[in-house]
Amino acid sequence: MDLSILTFILLFFTGLLAGFVDSIAGGGGLIALPVLLSIGLPPQLALGTNKLQGSFGTLSATINFIRKGKASLSDNMSGIAFTFIGAVTGAWAIQQIQGGFIRHLIPFMLLFVFVYTLTAKDLGSVQRRAKMGKNMFFMIFGLLLGFYDGFFGPGTGAFWTGALLILLGLDMTTATGTTRIMNFTSNIVALAVFIIGGNVLYSAGLTMAGGQIIGARIGSGMAIKKGAPFIRPIFLTMVCLTIARLIYVNYI
Repeated sequence: MDLSILTFILLFFTGLLAGFVDSIAGGGGLIALPVLLSIGLPPQLALGTNKLQGSFGTLSATINFIRKGKASLSDNMSGIAFTFIGAVTGAWAIQQIQGGFIRHLIPFMLLFVFVYTLTAKDLGSVQRRAKMGKNMFFMIFGLLLGFYDGFFGPGTGAFWTGALLILLGLDMTTATGTTRIMNFTSNIVALAVFIIGGNVLYSAGLTMAGGQIIGARIGSGMAIKKGAPFIRPIFLTMVCLTIARLIYVNYI
């Protein structure tokens, strides 16, 4: 597929904006995917290309959070392992069955995350007592959210951040950094599935990836520096926009 120079410029800056937003609060796909569809890519090719460019953004943000001591690979190895297993299963399952039921259920689950985060004023501002053990948490949510990201995807970052805040009691910055690690894990699995299926446009995906790397580095740096007061409103906004998009797609 031949793309013009202006299209490549559009894709680069779209990737930059998506990477910035996604590294802070998730939801970068809300920005990137409509643009990929608007330039004429078929849905499957757009989804695969979106996973390619998004993987670079989550990797860039993950590295920044780890370097600044706000996320740790060694502390989250069980989460990575269970997320990988869940994502492989979900990516396989979506090719076998229809995802109609889960598409209708997700907006209401996200609404719970939105309302809980909005009403719990101190949520994420400080570290709180965990409500369940870390190993049990990662086994349950790694499998569930890994499966969901491989199976469907929208809102995965919001679910991870919400669960880490509510159940593990992490502060907002650490929860955001940990979310990026888990997102990168499930993104790579889904990307591999799309590559095997031949549904990635590399010219568009790598152009957006350049913007993603820059945007994610800037966004994650600001999230680390400014903390919960900066992350919280962006997180709530992106959850709200994700809910609106899913309701529009499913019911309107």
